[in-house]
Amino acid sequence: MLGGGLASGKSAVRELLALEGVLTIDSDSVGHDVLLSNGPAFADVSARWPEAVVAGEIDRSALAAIVFADRAELTTLEAITHPLIVEEIEARASDVDGVVVVEVPLIRLGLGAEWRWMVVDSTDEERLQRAMNRGLTERDARARLDAQPSRGEWLARADLVVPNHGSVEDLASTTRALVPNL
Repeated sequence: MLGGGLASGKSAVRELLALEGVLTIDSDSVGHDVLLSNGPAFADVSARWPEAVVAGEIDRSALAAIVFADRAELTTLEAITHPLIVEEIEARASDVDGVVVVEVPLIRLGLGAEWRWMVVDSTDEERLQRAMNRGLTERDARARLDAQPSRGEWLARADLVVPNHGSVEDLASTTRALVPNL
């Protein structure tokens, strides 16, 4: 599994691994799929948060504003969606012969003890700045960072650490060097 906090660079590493021929799965994308109007989580999520439904679809920004403001709401959303996300990831990975790297935003979205953890590491300051560069307000970025495991928790989980403190070129070089060892 490929993890790290918000804006640590895990998506960049996943994309770089895919360019190197490694099969990757983005759990956020799977999470989007389960929330679609024809997805398995839609009925429960839309019933719990009807104010987040716009034109027959879940408005993910509206839902995020609700759940990242209240940890209990986030826990409820995760209880609905995480089992469905894990089920879909397992289905996608089950027929693959070889390495599969699954990008996950949360430690608790684990797929089992047999999966190793590759953690992308960036400082809290780097992550905050990157999140704000992507359009989040400082308040929203901090709320999301606070809702996630700390940098120390991520590093404690890591079987392999991918440092992301420099340029995109540095990250690409580091990622390419990892591929033969996966």
